[in-house]
Amino acid sequence: MRVITVPCLQDNYAYLIVADGSNRALVVDPSEADPVIAALTRNELTLGAILNTHHHWDHTGGNEALCQAFGELPVHGHASDAGRIPLLNVQHNHGDEFEELGLSFKALHVPGHTSGAVAYVCGDAVFTGDTLFAAGCGRLFEGTPAQMYESLNEKLGALPDATRVFCGHEYTAANLRFAAHLEPSNNDVRGKAERVAALRERGEPSVPSSIGDERRTNPFMRCDSAELRKHLAAELAADASPGDVLGAIRAEKDSFR
Repeated sequence: MRVITVPCLQDNYAYLIVADGSNRALVVDPSEADPVIAALTRNELTLGAILNTHHHWDHTGGNEALCQAFGELPVHGHASDAGRIPLLNVQHNHGDEFEELGLSFKALHVPGHTSGAVAYVCGDAVFTGDTLFAAGCGRLFEGTPAQMYESLNEKLGALPDATRVFCGHEYTAANLRFAAHLEPSNNDVRGKAERVAALRERGEPSVPSSIGDERRTNPFMRCDSAELRKHLAAELAADASPGDVLGAIRAEKDSFR
């Protein structure tokens, strides 16, 4: 399996997924059509399906133009996003397994950022949209802290450490600055920030990350960190649940500059 990263808009990523030996690709989260079509042309590929992780326009904005360019396509998303994802015609629920273009996928319902957020696991990779970012997570527009905690730590967090994480935006450097603010003694955060700075200086994406990296550097997957909890002590009750901790982290991140 090949994964081709396609920068879109200001800081979005779409991804082309291609089975070995195939010339047909799936695209994950095409926010706009033109960069996707250009990447397909460069790689001598044609488009065979669309996977949407959630309904926001910056992940679905290219659906209609791509279907006009390539004909009627399977458009995958969560069942609860019917009517919100343009041209959605393949609906999934948590744990659904399916095949598309010679590749096997598993859909994980990961609410928090939106109520219908879904991640797609394929081989040693997971496509997480705006639920799990490298060193961060999406804002809680339609879900609760408890839901996001479960999505990140119990669903995505159950994947093997080596699983590659392909997320929806290039937010990694800023997320790592916030992680260092919460856990200044975390050497893994410091080391990753240096590696990401070098990648970005060369104009390269900071993705993919890995589930193992996220366990070590992502504050939203480190709710049991003593240093992190100490930083948040004024906001947390003595019996704060992991979801309460995540909510406090998210509230601080929303105003962090």
